[in-house]
Amino acid sequence: MDLGIKGKNALITGGTRGLGLASLKSLSNEGVNVAFCSRSDEGLNETSQILNKKNIKYIGIKHEVKNDIDSLNELVNNAEKNIGNIDILVNNVGGSLGSDSLLNDDIENYERVFNLNFWASLKLMKIVSKKMIDNKWGRIINISSIFGREYGGKSSSYMSSKASLIAATKHMAIETAKTGITVNSIAPGSIKHDGGSWEKFVENSPKEVVDDFISQNLPMGDFGKPEPVGEMVAFLSSIQAFTITGTCINIDAGQSSSLF
Repeated sequence: MDLGIKGKNALITGGTRGLGLASLKSLSNEGVNVAFCSRSDEGLNETSQILNKKNIKYIGIKHEVKNDIDSLNELVNNAEKNIGNIDILVNNVGGSLGSDSLLNDDIENYERVFNLNFWASLKLMKIVSKKMIDNKWGRIINISSIFGREYGGKSSSYMSSKASLIAATKHMAIETAKTGITVNSIAPGSIKHDGGSWEKFVENSPKEVVDDFISQNLPMGDFGKPEPVGEMVAFLSSIQAFTITGTCINIDAGQSSSLF
């Protein structure tokens, strides 16, 4: 199926491993020009080698995504200078940052988790949406988590920040529904990839602990993979998905227990 987005321009926060890299690959396979960022020169170089083989424009930007409007404007401006106005935004960067339960975690760490998972994404949405509205076309995809939709253990700040991202996604989708912009979120489950938290869990835990987690939580009998998330990002960016907005799509192999 031709997704109809060849020549569009995407900004992906992260983009050098895991879900961000899968999104980058899926979009670039559709002929989308991509700007991506990473804190690592190694990650930028390795990802650039992948994109060298594709007939698209791309730029890798060394940048740490944080809750700072000047820094985020700089990221967007750098991307636009190299590939053009941003048509597709994928807010992928996030993490739990070792957060704990509500009573045990300190407020400063709560704020750090919100800065990474919510505030930076929200500000990027506001920055890029201005030109999207002017151009009467745009796609925003926010990577949330199934633990933004239901209880997911002791990491209160992570759950709260991802739930906030889903709520902001819905609000912005309604606000922009008549402008040609769609805004959606994806809620992955436990997905294992190189350098990710679930890979570290598997490597650093006794086999019986890992096996018990899988048997108790993962109906398909294994951790998920990033590629289905990347393909969903590409589809939600497509012209065919023009009436899909304000929704949160689980990609969790049946892991979540809620019905809605």
